[in-house]
Amino acid sequence: MQKYYVTVEYTEDVDEIIVPTGILWNDGRRWEIRKVLHTCIASHHEFEGIRYTIKIGRAEKYLYRDGQRWYVDYSP
Repeated sequence: MQKYYVTVEYTEDVDEIIVPTGILWNDGRRWEIRKVLHTCIASHHEFEGIRYTIKIGRAEKYLYRDGQRWYVDYSP
């Protein structure tokens, strides 16, 4: 498992809760986040921050936010 840092588009609601809406890969590709299914504190010892379970297309993926930085688990 490897952290791959990405740029994330997001909105903030009136309670200042951050909701990710898109992921921008460093090579210019963009994925729309169709839905945030779950949000929790990352429980795996290799990952820290807030873990978002998201829907991209038909796939469920994890997106992590550690302070102001965002990353995904990327294993090429």
